[in-house]
Amino acid sequence: MKRFDVIVIGAGHAGCEAAAAAARVGADTLLLTQRLDRIGTLSCNPAIGGLGRGHLVREVDALDGIMARAIDRAGIQFRVLNRSAGPAVQGPRAQADRRLYARAVQALLAEQDKLTVEEATVEDIEQDDAGRVSGVLTGDGRRWMAGAVVLTTGTFLRGVIHLGEERWPAGRMGDASSTRLAERLAAAGLPMARLKTGTPPRLDGRTIDWAGLEIQPGDDPPVPMSFLTTAITTPQVDCRLTYTNAAAHDLVRAHLGRTAMYAGRIDGTGVRYCPSIEDKVVRFADRARHQIFLEPEGLGDPTIYPNGISTSLPRDVQVDLVRLLPGLERVEVLQPGYAIEYDYVDPRSLSAGLACRRIAGLFRAGQINGTTGYEEAAGQGVVAGINAARFAGGQPPWLPSRTDGLIGVMLDDLTVQGVTEPYRMFTSRAEYRLSLRADNADLRLTPTGVGLGVVGAERARTTATKRECLEAARAVLASLAVSPQEAARHGIAVKSDGRMRSGHDLLALPGMTLARVVPLVPELDDLRADVTEQLEIEARYAVYLRRQAAEVSAIKREEQLTLPVGLDYGALGGLSRELRDRLERTRPASLAAAARLPGMTPAAMTVLYRYATRAA
Repeated sequence: MKRFDVIVIGAGHAGCEAAAAAARVGADTLLLTQRLDRIGTLSCNPAIGGLGRGHLVREVDALDGIMARAIDRAGIQFRVLNRSAGPAVQGPRAQADRRLYARAVQALLAEQDKLTVEEATVEDIEQDDAGRVSGVLTGDGRRWMAGAVVLTTGTFLRGVIHLGEERWPAGRMGDASSTRLAERLAAAGLPMARLKTGTPPRLDGRTIDWAGLEIQPGDDPPVPMSFLTTAITTPQVDCRLTYTNAAAHDLVRAHLGRTAMYAGRIDGTGVRYCPSIEDKVVRFADRARHQIFLEPEGLGDPTIYPNGISTSLPRDVQVDLVRLLPGLERVEVLQPGYAIEYDYVDPRSLSAGLACRRIAGLFRAGQINGTTGYEEAAGQGVVAGINAARFAGGQPPWLPSRTDGLIGVMLDDLTVQGVTEPYRMFTSRAEYRLSLRADNADLRLTPTGVGLGVVGAERARTTATKRECLEAARAVLASLAVSPQEAARHGIAVKSDGRMRSGHDLLALPGMTLARVVPLVPELDDLRADVTEQLEIEARYAVYLRRQAAEVSAIKREEQLTLPVGLDYGALGGLSRELRDRLERTRPASLAAAARLPGMTPAAMTVLYRYATRAA
């Protein structure tokens, strides 16, 4: 019976990041998983990143997480989505070779000091006489002691797969669900409910007629996901596009009653932003067709993932459905799609640092908190791992703010607002998204990670060098003084008003690039590409960035006004019963967090302000 500082339950994306982060901080960490060979599995789509989610991957990477480095080793198509839009809403995404990705994650975990990985099924979380977590008990009778425990159970808590009229207990296809642990959590009084997600059938690419299908190429050259990766060396592939049609929609309508959702056999709420083909046909009845991305699952793997046709239709109907689509007339189905329903725990029962308020020393990350997506899970995992290690070491938690990054936005949304459906990250959720871009995640978060002890020496040096180079280039641009006449001689048109322009002024002109300014400042020739990108973005959006910086400063001042941990909201006058209940349930850490609660009024904020300023 060995004692660890931190035990992480589950080796999905949240669990891998949590375990690696706790170990990087210096905690002696144990990662427990049902099957060692499933570590790093991409359970649904074979891709990492995307709109909003690419930001999360970059932020996890900035904190020295493993997801971005793993996909850079395993990515077979890289694309920056929304490239025609502004930098705040662009999303890096990479198609993965499933086998290479799992292998990369396992290798990165194996390289991590202070991390032990064991195969076991956890059935109980043990507590000491004071109610604090003391360890876990596994199905084989082993007891593992720990100062903190991180739960990252994904879709495994009382998971049930639905496939047409069929249903059976499972955490995902081929893996057992976790029933006893779910019962233990419910018995401990944690507020639990059900959610649902789904996946499409897998197709045999050797039976697809690829001729005539629209090609979707990747970026050339591919843009790496990790700030540490200098180049992508894995061979790259193209994806293809096909579309549903009226015949396919008619088939879906004819068999809706045979799906668990429309037959009323599923209680959990599904993912609104990633609907099944059944939901698409019903909710968007006026649409003549829906786009389907045919994504290879690996370089030597014939399996194709038809992204956009998630379904729980019966097996035979799924075969008929996909064969109605252009190019798939003779396709063979390797594995049917299915829906999965599972338990989650209301994230409002967590502190802003993902600590369970009811059980000291217990942390949660990933789909158990009501989120969907690998990237959302990874973002929570790195925070939970850091804070579990800090709890075990007697240190205060790290509480990332909405102004720090999209990870902070997500945690605030979850712990203050809760969820009514699986939570997905979008850049639109961030008030200050122009400042919280994917391209500057390292500049924003790596210094914080260094202070927390979660960032290694290599990344610390890399980011410091980038920052020094950026500051030196800014100084050069600021020192430049160019007259309208001199600018015109270099092909740069500015108003002939006699006013001198700095390099920043010139870069702020519409359509301007640093390459056009370099003849005026030769010392900036051959500048690093990532530094060039930062300079151009900063100049182009300087007015807006200054405005956001002022707003962020005001928010940070409000966040420093903390509310007393033991404040009795029931005894406060001037608050409605509904608002008192909501405050008791969520227990916001600061005045800023309280302001974001639904139903909060100016009068109620005045009441809370008195207590916050008294605490300050």
